Amino acid sequence: MVFSQLYLLRFVNGVIMKFEKIGFIGCGKMAGAIIKGIIKSGFINPDKVLASKSNPDNLEETSKKLGVKVTLNNKETAEFGDIIFVGVKPNQVKTVLEEIKSIITSDKLVVSMAAGVKISDIENILPNSKVIRIMPNTPVLVNEGMIGICGGKEVNESDIEQVRAIFDSIGKSVVVDESQIDIVTAISGSGPAFFYKVMNDIARAGEKLGMDYDKALILSIQTALGSAKMALNREISMEELISNVATKGGCTFEGIEKMSESEEFFYEVIKTTAEKARKLG
Repeated sequence: MVFSQLYLLRFVNGVIMKFEKIGFIGCGKMAGAIIKGIIKSGFINPDKVLASKSNPDNLEETSKKLGVKVTLNNKETAEFGDIIFVGVKPNQVKTVLEEIKSIITSDKLVVSMAAGVKISDIENILPNSKVIRIMPNTPVLVNEGMIGICGGKEVNESDIEQVRAIFDSIGKSVVVDESQIDIVTAISGSGPAFFYKVMNDIARAGEKLGMDYDKALILSIQTALGSAKMALNREISMEELISNVATKGGCTFEGIEKMSESEEFFYEVIKTTAEKARKLG
């Protein structure tokens, strides 16, 4: 028996996966992106995933879209999963946890995606449970996600590694203190929308100057993609990357000088977003 149990253990990036089945309570945009991402990456088979939703409309359509079984029964999902993702809106978390608390045993992992909802709030409803709080982003759908992770008082390093293994299959993850998770929300959770706006605004600027919008947009997007890859694989500082392009006296330098006139802009964007995330709980 011991041999057969060990035989079934699965290694993912050097991590022994103790948890094989995943339940998603709530399967909206973010949870749906994660589900499709981990299946597309080959991390998990569709039959090892169960999702639930509260609205009976389009149940079969949702199941077909996600590629997994979808139920209306949150308790069924909680019983099914070794790891249970709570992906409902922040103001619905308490109701959902009260509904499933009799099912949550100490050998299950509860992973909350709700912005602003503290781990202690969840632990108050689910005492002695393993609770992890995350902030993912939508690029998990294309295996380029960025996920912040923090653990509760009952969580050990192995539990964190289980969750990291999931997300490292569809992007990258960082472990942070819970006091920083709202900053993660602002930088990477909301960040895709900020970058989309910057890419679009650059393209619209090109359009105003006389270029076809679609051509300006692909110029902007591909430049963002290439720049991101160079930044990710950099061996020099971000400041040096900038100066390597912005030669003093050149056209790029003039553009950087213009940007520097409003240096506090992105600070205010991130600060405002983080404060809103904090209030959502």
